[in-house]
Amino acid sequence: MRALITGVAGFVGSTLAERLLAGGAEVVGVDVLSDYYDPIRKRANLAAFEDRAGFSFAQDDLNAVDLNSVLDGVDVVFHQAGQPGVRKSWGRDFDVYVDANVRATQRLLEACVEHPTVSRVVYASSSSVYGEAERYPTSEDDVPRPVSPYGVTKLAAEHLCSLYAANLGVPTVSLRYFTVYGPRQRPDMAFHRFVRAAVNDEPITVYGSGDQIRDFTYVDDVVEANVLAATRPVPPGAVLNVAGGTSTSVNEVLEELTAIVGHALRVERHGKALGDVSRTGGATDRIRDTLGWAPRVSLAEGLRAEYAFFARELAGGSTGEPVGR
Repeated sequence: MRALITGVAGFVGSTLAERLLAGGAEVVGVDVLSDYYDPIRKRANLAAFEDRAGFSFAQDDLNAVDLNSVLDGVDVVFHQAGQPGVRKSWGRDFDVYVDANVRATQRLLEACVEHPTVSRVVYASSSSVYGEAERYPTSEDDVPRPVSPYGVTKLAAEHLCSLYAANLGVPTVSLRYFTVYGPRQRPDMAFHRFVRAAVNDEPITVYGSGDQIRDFTYVDDVVEANVLAATRPVPPGAVLNVAGGTSTSVNEVLEELTAIVGHALRVERHGKALGDVSRTGGATDRIRDTLGWAPRVSLAEGLRAEYAFFARELAGGSTGEPVGR
């Protein structure tokens, strides 16, 4: 396999790259190394595999890079790149989200039309497209109602993937990730913030009551879903949930983290964040029936792995290799 991974220096993208390279695939990576969070962290992610045989990297914007060159000989595209974050997607930053999540996706799909060697385009969508869902667990047939500009842009890009599949034959599949966590997680995400505060014995900021429920999904399970989506038969334009099946509240996560750390945590509670939803939970019947995928890492196991990874980092150890199974 020769794979293109957009957003290769990010949380999921870098973990996916390591998995593919370990399996003997060639990987072409593209990442703009944006300053949404410190690019030093992204470069540390790349350092884990940038010298391995079969890997090449271009630091560039998907809206500017020569995609014809990048796609040369590529048979699978993993489109992980995009501007993340619900809170920052309001106001003046919205243009950034449109450029990174919508325009870049459309440009990539157009390029794939001209490259018939591409046998699959796997798009990293988000459970944010559902908003306050009609029911739980939420199925792919439930009407998406995003409650943040971020969710709107992810849904727009997902629709583009389905349109290009139906009208131009681009073999896309969109994976709706539910709250991914694990080693290398972005520093603005809740588990990362919680773990770093716990390790440093600093206050943990919680937005809202902490009763909000999330379907947490470990990064290795998300990577496995990507690999299966790229290599197993799937209807063009398909949309599949990737959910860990946890349905756990933020307060319950803090209890689990307290048990791992071995001492009480200092929690500071603030008002609910704009665009935050009270609950997420994904039905996984379709991805199980289509790809044979099911989550394998429990929340307790995954949270211990993330804690070990960042505890080692804060102690001055190497962060090049994720901790986990």
